[in-house]
Amino acid sequence: MSQGIRVLVICGHPRKGSYCHALMDAYADGAARAGAEVRRLDVMDLDFDIHVRNHSPNQQPCEAGIARARELIAWAQHIVFVYPTWWGTMPALLKGFLDRVLTPGFAFDETDDPAVWERRLEGRSAHLLVTMDTPPWVYRFIYGQPGHNAMRKATLGFCGITPAFVTAFGPVKPAGEIQRKSWLEKAREEGADLAQRLALQRFKEKCLNWLKILRLQFYPMTWIAYTLGALAAAQGGAPFSSSRYWLGYLVIFLVEVITVLCNEYFDYDSDRRNENAGPFNGGSRVLVEGGLSRKEVRLGVLTAGIALTLAVSLLFGLPGPLGPLDFVLLGAFGVLAVGYTFPPLKLSYRGLGELDVGLTHSVIVILCGYVIQTGQWGDPYPWLLGIPLFFATLPSIILSAIPDHDADRAVGKRSAAVILGPARAAWAALAATVSAMMAVWALMAANVFNGAIWNLSFFMAIHALALCYALYRYVRAGAPVRRINGLMVLSLTYVLWFGVLPLIELW
Repeated sequence: MSQGIRVLVICGHPRKGSYCHALMDAYADGAARAGAEVRRLDVMDLDFDIHVRNHSPNQQPCEAGIARARELIAWAQHIVFVYPTWWGTMPALLKGFLDRVLTPGFAFDETDDPAVWERRLEGRSAHLLVTMDTPPWVYRFIYGQPGHNAMRKATLGFCGITPAFVTAFGPVKPAGEIQRKSWLEKAREEGADLAQRLALQRFKEKCLNWLKILRLQFYPMTWIAYTLGALAAAQGGAPFSSSRYWLGYLVIFLVEVITVLCNEYFDYDSDRRNENAGPFNGGSRVLVEGGLSRKEVRLGVLTAGIALTLAVSLLFGLPGPLGPLDFVLLGAFGVLAVGYTFPPLKLSYRGLGELDVGLTHSVIVILCGYVIQTGQWGDPYPWLLGIPLFFATLPSIILSAIPDHDADRAVGKRSAAVILGPARAAWAALAATVSAMMAVWALMAANVFNGAIWNLSFFMAIHALALCYALYRYVRAGAPVRRINGLMVLSLTYVLWFGVLPLIELW
């Protein structure tokens, strides 16, 4: 039941008696029967100027129809837009209506920073009932559904109205009476199922936002490094314990979860200013876009912390070689990892962020995998194993902060890109790339790396040359502060060589 939900149904078709009006009535009827409080607004009945004739729409006289529309939108909890798709998007009447209604001070608030604004219509959801003569699958997969995307993201999402469902009806022109009646029934059913649909969608979006904020795509390299340590211990003669291995990885995983959540929380000011955020930098954007609240993220950190305490207790409760010094090692790993942004360390704000990430994702996590199996940390082998991985990790960490340069500098975050400048940071990434390769060759010469798999180091060197050349071209182009996704892909895939090849050798 949709008991108590306030629903506003807006029809944006410029002609009376259209099929869109029938869809509007059907949806409103279904929602009302389910217990929702429903109001209708027919845009064509409003007397207003569809053009914004002043620099700001707020400088233009506000007609009674526009004022009434704002009252209804402010009242509504769920807003349904019914309109046809003409030339890939909405009719001019509805576009002009949105231009006049969704103005600063009502739908959003501007700030001194053009990249930051306040969404004033948060807490509302929407549904688009859209007719078209193009088959909906063609509109979606061939044309990329431009009208839907613009309405859902650039218009409603910008003002905080989310989620926005879309139901497309078409092609309408050749549809017979039976088909049109079935579409009306579908609109009526969607109105009746509003409460359940909203609850399910919000649950799904919440789950997806948690997955997104965890940034699980960056965890596999930590797992590889940890596994290297465990396999190195087994190769050295230590009995391999699968229970210690998996409990130990759970500890590492939970530390990484806490680290990522803390980074999102404490980097919020930088992330919201970031105009260059992308898949490899600028955070997950979940906090910035309102997918989760700061309170929810704090609760996530607390939950992960409780789980971490339990996992550590179970790990050290297992029969085996772990002692107090090993607890200190794991504790040091956790402090360094979380201290990347967490006060009072805030290492990334003190110019130590890249070194911190490089160490915790190479030498230290390899050592954790080794120590959890053996209880010993004086063997030089796991330390040596981590040296090339440390240098190979640095380029991607250094480069990921270049697009964030302006936002980080504005909030006092001292990344390598801020301290050195983008060009010199790129040179530092190049030096780390070369150092990683040199470290591999040195370990091969010392017979530390001696498996046949290391014959592939030739291809590793080619990858290093490609990354160095790309970095050189970036610097020659002036080292602009912008997204550098190509460089990020090259640097992140470069790291894989230094984890996968020794993993194959030790397996």
